[in-house]
Amino acid sequence: MSETTGNTAVRSDLRNVAIVAHVDHGKTTLVDAMLKQTNSFAAHGDVADRVMDSGDLEREKGITILAKNTTVFYDGPAAKGETITINVIDTPGHADFGGEVERGLSMVDGVVLLVDASEGPLPQTRFVLRKALAAKLPVILLVNKTDRPDSRIEEVVSESMDLLLGLASDLADEVPDLDLDLILNVPVVYAAARVGAASIEQPANGSAPSNDNLEPLFQTIIDHIPAPRYNPDGVLQAHVTNLDASPFLGRLALLRIFNGTLRKGQQVAWARQNGELKTVKITELLATKALDRVPTDSAGPGEIVAVAGIEGITIGETLTDVDNPQPLPLITVDDPAISVTIGINTSPLAGKVKGAKVTARQVKDRLDKELIGNVSLRVLPTARPDAWEVQGRGELALAILVEQMRREGFELTVGKPQVVTKTIDGKIHEPMEHMTIDVPEEYLGGVTQLMAARKGRMTNMANHGTGWVRMEFIVPARGLIGFRTRFLTDTRGAGIAASISEGYEPWAGDIEYRTNGSMIADRAGVVTPFAMINLQERGSFFVQPTSEVYEGMIVGENSRADDMEVNITKEKKLTNMRAASSDTFENLTPPRNLTLEESLEFAREDECVEVTPESIRIRKVILDANERMRASRSRARA
Repeated sequence: MSETTGNTAVRSDLRNVAIVAHVDHGKTTLVDAMLKQTNSFAAHGDVADRVMDSGDLEREKGITILAKNTTVFYDGPAAKGETITINVIDTPGHADFGGEVERGLSMVDGVVLLVDASEGPLPQTRFVLRKALAAKLPVILLVNKTDRPDSRIEEVVSESMDLLLGLASDLADEVPDLDLDLILNVPVVYAAARVGAASIEQPANGSAPSNDNLEPLFQTIIDHIPAPRYNPDGVLQAHVTNLDASPFLGRLALLRIFNGTLRKGQQVAWARQNGELKTVKITELLATKALDRVPTDSAGPGEIVAVAGIEGITIGETLTDVDNPQPLPLITVDDPAISVTIGINTSPLAGKVKGAKVTARQVKDRLDKELIGNVSLRVLPTARPDAWEVQGRGELALAILVEQMRREGFELTVGKPQVVTKTIDGKIHEPMEHMTIDVPEEYLGGVTQLMAARKGRMTNMANHGTGWVRMEFIVPARGLIGFRTRFLTDTRGAGIAASISEGYEPWAGDIEYRTNGSMIADRAGVVTPFAMINLQERGSFFVQPTSEVYEGMIVGENSRADDMEVNITKEKKLTNMRAASSDTFENLTPPRNLTLEESLEFAREDECVEVTPESIRIRKVILDANERMRASRSRARA
């Protein structure tokens, strides 16, 4: 259904909205409740919690990694007798996946900004809100988790409004025609997504809204998110905003149609990134219904659909009219800040896992495939033909790429994360991060000391009187490499830390990441309990008894600052006076099992991480001890 005024028409039966928030504020839970309350699932369907987090890694880590869209068909009181289709984009809440957010915002006409009723606005809230305001998208503020016992609803609304005004004044120069009245009159909805309740009236702190459904939220979306506008005489313009794959149809391109109608079997012009135009046929057209894609014959302006049959299509490209092509501008994303070197596994244990992918061609093909769907990633060649520099937004985004490759059966060597620097006016500048830290008061001194060692400078500190302190720092991005593990140890796991990009500043000088050295195996062999018992006073181990090791592999962390070479394969000399089984190993301290992220954080400049489908090992880049000594001497002379 559309209403026409002049040369602009409006699709009043359609709304496109993105749900944006900081990590773990309840976006995906809210989408679950919206789907359930509009009866979007079949009555017999078995619906899991956080149904939008479909990836294994997303479920394990409890975070959204990829932006996804779903459709709810709303026919409640606010729809006034018709059915309104609401396309909902669930975006990631972690700044490392910012490319997904930028892409998601290009599909929608407004955003629901979700803020935790206790934590309030955090760095990622600022990041997504800035992007939404710069794109001139209207905002609905949703204060979620009002039923948290430590909620402070009024203060959080006040902080969110201050953030809106602060961002609006920052953007006044960049976006001169910003509508300040619209920003000042942001509607506020209060919700407890876990129980599927929302209200316009502010509930008491620690209690859920009195209403028992999400009706007020649907009403606010229909009233405040504008319906898609289009030119009824305009030619076809459909923007590729996401990619997917189907085992039957191959590559799927997700499109937002801005003008015109797209039909199954239609010949369209494909405007590529390099400016080339190519005529292609739409072999299959799919609409979204809840979480399923269903075939459809045609789709009109404002709709979000998937098309099959165009091999090689990528994000930001346009499908347009063959006779009168009018491509849309490409999607732009922020520059990457962190890079790692990813190459084939070069350790002596390479190729031991049956069926693993070990060749340079396989690794390069997989990285090229990742580039297709991940707009914020870059892959650059290095001096070696079997290794590539992969640049991304942050450490977590790159670690998740490596973890996905490991699960797909790849064997890799991954270097220590480095920052991507820029030269401005002849001086080296490095990326900075705006870090927000919430900690119990007793850890205030330890965290301040930790940030000072990493060249962080405090810009703000607030005590809400709840026993927790909030601190804000500006810190070099490389100062946060390996920060999370130390931070969680120092705060006994109670601290919450989150950061967002803060531009570039001149190089801040040397940062000491790790005060302890490494314990390095000096020969190949099998780890023995006898050797571990004799060495355990010197540090902590990363390997188990009977693990296979090689020369140059790091088997533990030294309790002192320098590296130490050890014989961890030493066997007990047996005589006829003792039996081999007479030793007791109860006193052996259990080894630390490092995850992939912890291993990347632990590694130093001259170390790297060996990743195979079965194990993760840390090793020296140069395995031979004599060659390592020569290399360190030449570095010292330089």
